[in-house]
Amino acid sequence: MAQAIITDSKLRLVFETGLNGQGKPVHRSKTYSGVKQSSTADQLFTVGQAIAGLSSYPLAEINRNDSFDILG
Repeated sequence: MAQAIITDSKLRLVFETGLNGQGKPVHRSKTYSGVKQSSTADQLFTVGQAIAGLSSYPLAEINRNDSFDILG
């Protein structure tokens, strides 16, 4: 049976930086690597909110991106 082994975790914050010519929101993201693989969703949410508090742009999304190696 194949196994998925986590190799990397990243935290991605997406900010709304303004509106385009059609009135739709423009988003920019910032990715932070080196996230502990054992971090919970609550912990990442708290950190994301704290980092977003330092920005002049409103926070639109918080994402966790995990990478895995699939071993057979």
